[in-house]
Amino acid sequence: MAGRACYHCGQWIEPDQEHDCWTTTEAALTEDLSEDLRDAWERLRETAASFGDQRIYASHNSIMFARKSCYFFVRPKKSFLEVCVFLGRTVKAPQVRRTMPASRAKVAHIVHIKHRDEVEPPVTDWLHEAYDVSEALRLKRPTKPSASKSRRRLRSGALTNRRRKRRR
Repeated sequence: MAGRACYHCGQWIEPDQEHDCWTTTEAALTEDLSEDLRDAWERLRETAASFGDQRIYASHNSIMFARKSCYFFVRPKKSFLEVCVFLGRTVKAPQVRRTMPASRAKVAHIVHIKHRDEVEPPVTDWLHEAYDVSEALRLKRPTKPSASKSRRRLRSGALTNRRRKRRR
């Protein structure tokens, strides 16, 4: 395998070369996890990595999973893994703690994982859906609905009538 360019700093990295342009690493974020959480993290990472080509990297307090843009990330906490999944729809399920709009096209879903057994459907289905739709959502640029032609005519006609009244 040839080298690669670091996503963060742009530096070219040979396959055998150590590179850490950020002090935050996956290992540093997950080193203090309990055994149950570490197992859950490993299963979550393996599941996501099996979806296909992507970047997995640490940033601040999170571990990001991205194709061109992030489709989900994990924030390791002391007693749970906070997973934020970006979908093009709102999911209502007991596993989802809260939802919030992330952009015009994306809805962020917060899920808490406490054990390896929780990394199974429907959570894994949502992760796979997020992976599949991430490109479409990234390219989707919803626009504000424009005023209909009839409304525009009414507005322009109303302005014309006001102008006529002023002139009289």
